[in-house]
Amino acid sequence: MNKLTLSAITFALLSPISSAFAASGRSDNSGFVVWVFLGFCALIVVAQVVPALMVMLGLVKGATEKQHETAKQKAH
Repeated sequence: MNKLTLSAITFALLSPISSAFAASGRSDNSGFVVWVFLGFCALIVVAQVVPALMVMLGLVKGATEKQHETAKQKAH
């Protein structure tokens, strides 16, 4: 690699760092109630994801299980 390419790559990788250090403190001004609301939303999402994952695992288990002998019809 020549020196110019190496310098360009170094500059491209290190240039976003300056904006990260420029931010200072909290800028969202969110109060306690906002964080409680977001936590409640996260609780709802988790409460929906857990049963969905259990159903998906049950489907996979049922699909990969060895098939039993087929049922035979009896004459009445």
